[in-house]
Amino acid sequence: MAEMSRHNGRRLRRPMSQINVVPFIDVMLVLLIIFMITAPMLQQGVEVDLPEAEAQALETDQRAAEPIVVTVTAAGALSVNQGPLANEPLAGPQLVELVTDLLVANPGIQTYVRGDRHVDYGRVMDAMVALQRAGAGRVGLLTEPPPREVD
Repeated sequence: MAEMSRHNGRRLRRPMSQINVVPFIDVMLVLLIIFMITAPMLQQGVEVDLPEAEAQALETDQRAAEPIVVTVTAAGALSVNQGPLANEPLAGPQLVELVTDLLVANPGIQTYVRGDRHVDYGRVMDAMVALQRAGAGRVGLLTEPPPREVD
């Protein structure tokens, strides 16, 4: 029996069949921390001060694609919430081209305009006309509900 465990005067070593998972766990924890820090930064958008209006909320289909929202900032800059130039300032022709591509990719998608309350009304109309040129059939306006009075 002693002869079986020795080979040419040396002892045979069995290979270890265990995997060391500690480095894997360390890497996963670092990735978790990185994602926790960067996730809020990914939810970027263009900040606008929406006008308040007592309007009925629109019913949305949860299965439908995210609507196209064109934002008009107080300075009059136009941007769209989707596509390769999401939330970047766009000129009128760029906006029409980008929205056209989005509408071709998702026919029937809803379109809205978010206009800052301090922007010239004509600039909001420019955004609506750009959406119609791109092929949007119906364009909605987004507002904020007024604050509720507490009794």
